[in-house]
Amino acid sequence: MSEMISGVAAKVEEKLFQNRYLVDAGRPHIRVKPHNEPSASLLAMITLCPAGCYATTESGQVEVAADGCLECGTCRIVTKKTGEIEWNYPRGGFGVLYKFG
Repeated sequence: MSEMISGVAAKVEEKLFQNRYLVDAGRPHIRVKPHNEPSASLLAMITLCPAGCYATTESGQVEVAADGCLECGTCRIVTKKTGEIEWNYPRGGFGVLYKFG
Protein backbone atom coordinates (compact mmCIF):
# COMPACT_ATOMS: atom_id res chain seq x y z
CA MET A 1 0.00 0.00 0.00
CA SER A 2 1.51 3.33 -1.00
CA GLU A 3 1.46 6.28 1.35
CA MET A 4 -0.39 9.42 0.43
CA ILE A 5 1.07 12.89 0.28
CA SER A 6 -1.58 15.56 -0.23
CA GLY A 7 -4.10 12.89 -1.26
CA VAL A 8 -1.91 11.47 -4.08
CA ALA A 9 0.08 8.22 -4.00
CA ALA A 10 3.70 9.24 -3.41
CA LYS A 11 6.66 7.93 -5.38
CA VAL A 12 9.90 7.01 -3.61
CA GLU A 13 11.67 10.04 -5.09
CA GLU A 14 8.98 12.34 -3.71
CA LYS A 15 9.35 10.81 -0.24
CA LEU A 16 13.14 11.12 -0.36
CA PHE A 17 12.80 14.78 -1.35
CA GLN A 18 11.02 15.39 1.97
CA ASN A 19 14.16 14.37 3.90
CA ARG A 20 16.70 17.03 4.78
CA TYR A 21 20.44 16.77 5.11
CA LEU A 22 22.47 18.98 7.39
CA VAL A 23 25.94 19.22 5.83
CA ASP A 24 28.98 19.19 8.10
CA ALA A 25 31.10 21.45 5.89
CA GLY A 26 34.62 20.18 5.37
CA ARG A 27 33.96 16.93 7.28
CA PRO A 28 32.27 14.42 4.97
CA HIS A 29 31.45 11.11 6.66
CA ILE A 30 32.25 9.12 3.51
CA ARG A 31 35.48 9.27 1.57
CA VAL A 32 36.61 7.26 -1.43
CA LYS A 33 40.23 6.26 -1.00
CA PRO A 34 42.62 7.18 -3.83
CA HIS A 35 42.62 4.51 -6.51
CA ASN A 36 44.20 3.96 -9.94
CA GLU A 37 41.34 1.89 -11.24
CA PRO A 38 38.09 1.40 -9.33
CA SER A 39 37.03 -2.15 -8.50
CA ALA A 40 33.78 -3.61 -9.74
CA SER A 41 32.38 -3.11 -6.23
CA LEU A 42 33.17 0.58 -6.21
CA LEU A 43 31.78 1.03 -9.73
CA ALA A 44 28.61 -0.76 -8.65
CA MET A 45 27.96 1.99 -6.10
CA ILE A 46 27.12 4.35 -8.95
CA THR A 47 24.01 2.25 -9.52
CA LEU A 48 23.41 0.78 -6.06
CA CYS A 49 23.51 3.91 -3.90
CA PRO A 50 19.84 4.77 -3.28
CA ALA A 51 20.70 8.45 -2.84
CA GLY A 52 22.83 8.64 -6.01
CA CYS A 53 25.90 9.90 -4.14
CA TYR A 54 28.48 8.12 -6.33
CA ALA A 55 29.63 9.14 -9.82
CA THR A 56 32.63 8.75 -12.12
CA THR A 57 34.89 11.58 -13.12
CA GLU A 58 36.13 12.20 -16.66
CA SER A 59 39.34 10.36 -15.73
CA GLY A 60 37.38 7.24 -14.70
CA GLN A 61 37.75 7.70 -10.95
CA VAL A 62 34.78 7.13 -8.65
CA GLU A 63 33.91 10.02 -6.34
CA VAL A 64 31.30 10.52 -3.67
CA ALA A 65 29.21 13.56 -2.78
CA ALA A 66 28.12 12.75 0.77
CA ASP A 67 25.49 15.52 0.83
CA GLY A 68 22.16 13.74 0.67
CA CYS A 69 23.51 10.39 1.90
CA LEU A 70 20.78 8.29 3.53
CA GLU A 71 23.32 6.59 5.83
CA CYS A 72 21.93 3.21 4.78
CA GLY A 73 25.31 1.47 4.78
CA THR A 74 25.03 -0.04 1.30
CA CYS A 75 28.46 1.26 0.33
CA ARG A 76 30.00 -0.17 3.51
CA ILE A 77 28.68 -3.63 2.69
CA VAL A 78 29.45 -3.59 -1.05
CA THR A 79 33.02 -2.33 -0.67
CA LYS A 80 33.87 -4.16 2.57
CA LYS A 81 36.28 -6.60 0.91
CA THR A 82 38.04 -3.96 -1.21
CA GLY A 83 38.23 -1.31 1.52
CA GLU A 84 37.92 1.48 -1.03
CA ILE A 85 35.82 3.76 1.13
CA GLU A 86 36.07 5.18 4.63
CA TRP A 87 32.69 5.54 6.30
CA ASN A 88 31.96 7.08 9.69
CA TYR A 89 28.71 8.22 11.21
CA PRO A 90 28.23 11.99 10.88
CA ARG A 91 28.85 14.07 13.99
CA GLY A 92 25.85 14.62 16.23
CA GLY A 93 23.32 17.00 14.72
CA PHE A 94 24.57 16.48 11.16
CA GLY A 95 23.49 14.09 8.41
CA VAL A 96 20.12 12.96 7.21
CA LEU A 97 16.95 14.18 8.90
CA TYR A 98 14.13 11.78 7.98
CA LYS A 99 10.69 13.26 7.43
CA PHE A 100 8.88 9.91 7.47
CA GLY A 101 10.94 8.18 10.17
